[in-house]
Amino acid sequence: MIGPIPKDIPDLPAVPGVQTVLPSAVPATAVVIPVHRPKVGTYRLLVALTAAAAVALDLRLGSPTRVLGYFTIQVNVLLVLVFVLSAWRARTAQRPLPALVTGGTVFYALIAGLVYHVLLVNEPGPFSLIGQPGTHPIWQALTSQILHSLIPLAALFDWLALTSPAPLSVRQARKWLLYPIAYLAFSLIRGERLPPGAPDRYLYPFLDAGRLGYRSVLANALLLGLAFFTVALLMVAVDHLRPDPTRRRSKTGFRL
Repeated sequence: MIGPIPKDIPDLPAVPGVQTVLPSAVPATAVVIPVHRPKVGTYRLLVALTAAAAVALDLRLGSPTRVLGYFTIQVNVLLVLVFVLSAWRARTAQRPLPALVTGGTVFYALIAGLVYHVLLVNEPGPFSLIGQPGTHPIWQALTSQILHSLIPLAALFDWLALTSPAPLSVRQARKWLLYPIAYLAFSLIRGERLPPGAPDRYLYPFLDAGRLGYRSVLANALLLGLAFFTVALLMVAVDHLRPDPTRRRSKTGFRL
């Protein structure tokens, strides 16, 4: 004869040696499921090849040591590497690169384009480069437009329309500023090691310590740093507000 089943079953004692599973600190929305995206991979590869071709042409037209000293060239070399790797991961359904890397690449491309259009080719202006002679003005103008206009817009489109929100954080935005600070130190050290009067001693007129003095150069760097950080914070805010462009809509079974 079977006895009555008790209404309340007491809790079983914990099994010794078995650890309890702690809740994950990573929210479920931050987990990105790898998806095979060949079209996205093709787009990123085309952007990388375009930037690589423009950099190669610039190296062909000028001195490689001078060309590689430009912030824009260094940023586009980074963009080529990141976009090629991102294209490969998108085509092979692997996890995307960390948001610190992809967001930082877009950030550097944006500030390079903004500095070029706001300070360097904005006439009249104290730092305008319009009217300066060039060895190959037509080809140099073409590569400048590609590296300062086309590539930043293409990178921004990829981030907004083809990349899932991370979301980004203010801590990551602060880390992005380390590279511009390092480039400032590189530019000043490079200028000090070159003799006075050397051509292209300072590659950017707002960092020309020989003409402006270190106090003005550091003031310019501080203003640019604040502007850069504003752009970074804007990217963080947009990343928190924008929808996920990679999320597929669920099918309801009804068709209009």
